[in-house]
Amino acid sequence: MSVFKAYDVRGIYGEQIDEDLARKIGAAFVDLLGGGPIVVGRDMRACAPSIAKAFIEGARRRGADVIDIGLVSTPQTYFAIGHFEVNGGVQITASHNPSEYIGMKFCRRDCVPISYETGIRHLEEAAAKDLPQPADREGCLSARVITDDYVEHVSRWLDAPTDLALVIDAGNGMAGHELPPVLDKLGISAERLYFDLDGSFPNHEANPIKAENMQDLIGRVRETGADLGVAFDGDADRCAFVDETGAIISSDLMTAIMARELLGREPGAHVVYDLRSSRVVAEEIEQAGGKPVLERVGHSFIKATMRKTNAIFGGELSGHYYFRENYTSDSGVIAMLLTLEILRKTGKKLSELVNPLRRYPATGEINFVVEDKDGMIRRLEDEFSDGKIDHVDGITVRYPTWWFNVRKSNTEPLLRLNLEADDGATLDSAKSRLLALLGEPEE
Repeated sequence: MSVFKAYDVRGIYGEQIDEDLARKIGAAFVDLLGGGPIVVGRDMRACAPSIAKAFIEGARRRGADVIDIGLVSTPQTYFAIGHFEVNGGVQITASHNPSEYIGMKFCRRDCVPISYETGIRHLEEAAAKDLPQPADREGCLSARVITDDYVEHVSRWLDAPTDLALVIDAGNGMAGHELPPVLDKLGISAERLYFDLDGSFPNHEANPIKAENMQDLIGRVRETGADLGVAFDGDADRCAFVDETGAIISSDLMTAIMARELLGREPGAHVVYDLRSSRVVAEEIEQAGGKPVLERVGHSFIKATMRKTNAIFGGELSGHYYFRENYTSDSGVIAMLLTLEILRKTGKKLSELVNPLRRYPATGEINFVVEDKDGMIRRLEDEFSDGKIDHVDGITVRYPTWWFNVRKSNTEPLLRLNLEADDGATLDSAKSRLLALLGEPEE
């Protein structure tokens, strides 16, 4: 399987990705951008320094000046690209993937993400060839520390001190590096779980969208009586929340809560959300005076639509939250600080904000291994032809009292189902019809 994916480059270190490939990709990236300067950051994985070094060698070989910002989270690299006004940048990371993996996430100027269609294909083609000839001038290398500027930037999302207590699970990922100076500057009281950087992820997978990875956080929130729990993924661009009772809050409901707050600051603004989200999201955006914009799944699509509509905010069910005032990029720490600001300002518990939004029962995302994915989508279109159908991403079918979406995973050989209804009986009936076609869910 190719390491050149829909949104990034990712594979097993030593087998699929090595320093020679990184050097070629670094050179090709500079050619794709039309030159430097570029920013390079990396996560805590054992192989990340050598992969970053090789990438930088390739970039400098093609004449690009490189700013090496060292050990940082993905949101910190996004910040540096915008802050330094460079031509683009890369984060060396494999996010929440197991320890043997390494990868790269790419952006152009202004943090515009690069997908397979907008540039990764070029990197793949270039990597299949010999390393290109050196430019007339080798690029310069400088090292910069961005911590102080970054802390100043993200701290703006909490308007006043708060005595709210929270528990944070960094999952041994980059949030454990990114968060301490932010928490210290803002005087936030937080119990810190798994803040030690460890790319072997000894405690649990750094993927907070899976409930099994949230259990330690839930336990500590309940034991300590904290007001909020937050868990981060491996590179800290995603996060997930639990309320003061330890209940996991679906990311689409958090999108609705944050959208409401931001629309209070800019009435009439657009908010982008992904098509897996509950109907509650659009309803809440409209009630807050905003304009909801539905988009297909994937950060490159969400960010492009945010730029097109000048949207103030965007949210995905996967736990990505995007902020216009953060170079239209995703940030787990900003989502956390904004949530603290909402709790501080309203004086309400998170459960009190969330419970009114739990209007519609839903399945959550269910995965199916299907051999002929396109054929299955055609079968679904035939079976549910009496509904309102669109193909923005896979197939979405809407009825007056329920709707579903089935789409192909961009990263795994799966079909993913999301289903929501007005009541439990309708949900169960619709789910039975869909499972009769899709088969048994993946364990």
